[in-house]
Amino acid sequence: MFKAAINTIAYNRPIQATLSALLLLSMASPASAADSIATDTVQIVNTKSTRDCRTDIETQVPSYKYQSEQQRVLNCMIKQLQPYQQKDKTARQQYLAYKAQAWLNYAIHQNSMNSRSPAGSVAVDMAESILHALKNDTAQDITLQQDIPMTSALMRPDLWATLSALKDSDGIESAPREMAFSEVALIWAATNQCERGWRESGIHFRMVDRWLEQAREAYINVHDSQTNVALEKRIVDYYKQYAPLDASDDVCRGQILIPSGQ
Repeated sequence: MFKAAINTIAYNRPIQATLSALLLLSMASPASAADSIATDTVQIVNTKSTRDCRTDIETQVPSYKYQSEQQRVLNCMIKQLQPYQQKDKTARQQYLAYKAQAWLNYAIHQNSMNSRSPAGSVAVDMAESILHALKNDTAQDITLQQDIPMTSALMRPDLWATLSALKDSDGIESAPREMAFSEVALIWAATNQCERGWRESGIHFRMVDRWLEQAREAYINVHDSQTNVALEKRIVDYYKQYAPLDASDDVCRGQILIPSGQ
């Protein structure tokens, strides 16, 4: 019943596929948007590597003729994240590595568009802090609670409710990649809507919806009915908490997300 109710607020307006949508779609596979246009083959770096992508820029071969120095740095960081996305790593490590990749995909998009928005810099900072923690075995110190940066806003409280409830229920164990991609895409979509209107956000929100459905299905398939009922209750509780925070004026001012019940 809850799902049917919240679906009525979903955006169903037809929109055109934009460059940002193509980059977002590329998150659905472990290869990054930048990797898809690479012409050279690069060996995945060892997880013990301390190589710094910014200071080691001179040794990085451009993936294509007019690739900027900044994009080479971001590509280098994406490649350094790949070992942490493998199945031999913990679900938490995988989730964080995919989340950092999603932030970098967004930063690459902003860079390619010559955007003056601070959102690209925020994305790079987010990704770098995660990569640093993974390299230094301090990933356990990173909180899983994701507050919304000042460059974005809380939109689609139904999707945020599902994401938060799955996190509370250890949903990351079942679907680390889908959880990570949906989280960054929710922030990305709202930023687009604040800056350029709903036509630039609809496809991103629909991708989030698809990823969360995949994460939810993966969770349900490995838990009993009682646990799954508890998940649905958490979603409802979070929705009630988030609905009043919805940025209906399409103004990005950030949002601190307090865990349900606090």
